[in-house]
Amino acid sequence: MSVTGNKVQQAISFAVAGLATGSMPFPLERDPVRDEALRKLAAVAGDRGWSIAVLRDVAGPDADLLFPGGPVEMVETWSDVCDRDMVSAMLETDEPRLSQRVKQAILLRLPTDTAMRMGARTGFGVLASPCARGALRRSLLRTVNAIWQAAQDDSSGVTYVTKRMTLSMVYGATLLYWVSRGRDEAALAAFVERRLADVLRLGKVKARLSRSAHTPRAAETSASAT
Repeated sequence: MSVTGNKVQQAISFAVAGLATGSMPFPLERDPVRDEALRKLAAVAGDRGWSIAVLRDVAGPDADLLFPGGPVEMVETWSDVCDRDMVSAMLETDEPRLSQRVKQAILLRLPTDTAMRMGARTGFGVLASPCARGALRRSLLRTVNAIWQAAQDDSSGVTYVTKRMTLSMVYGATLLYWVSRGRDEAALAAFVERRLADVLRLGKVKARLSRSAHTPRAAETSASAT
């Protein structure tokens, strides 16, 4: 992998590690004209990059006025567009199992289309730059939240937070896999399945340990009462 690729992977890893301490970022401006301009740019961004010059070339000479924040705003907004596309596509799912709905949402969010993957890779390079000021972390937070929304999860309180922390680890690992080796849809699906299975196994182990820790205490309390 290239030096740039290694930097992108490192930036994603750091951003994922910081998700546990972050609150939901501010919402982005949503506008059909901006969305359409970004769709045109994303189609060529893997080869040509996320620059103002390329945006003007594919979306019109005044398209730069749509994104006063420059390339960082463009890429961060494109991530939000992809989140919304994923949520919309998940509206028709009839999968009864929450874990499988989460899997479906992740795979919809990370398609194996080459142009999409390469555009995302160059986009991560933009968001990983020092001038991005946390844009990569904000984008990942929005995506993790959108996946739970797409999966029709209605948890709240502590469960709401812990689920997002857990999914951030799964999504972060999947994102790194997708960027570097996500050409094979079946292999990507199997990777997601393994990561989710690991989470479920860990949850069961924690539950057993918790029950074991409380059982002796309950027995002692009962014995002392008699």
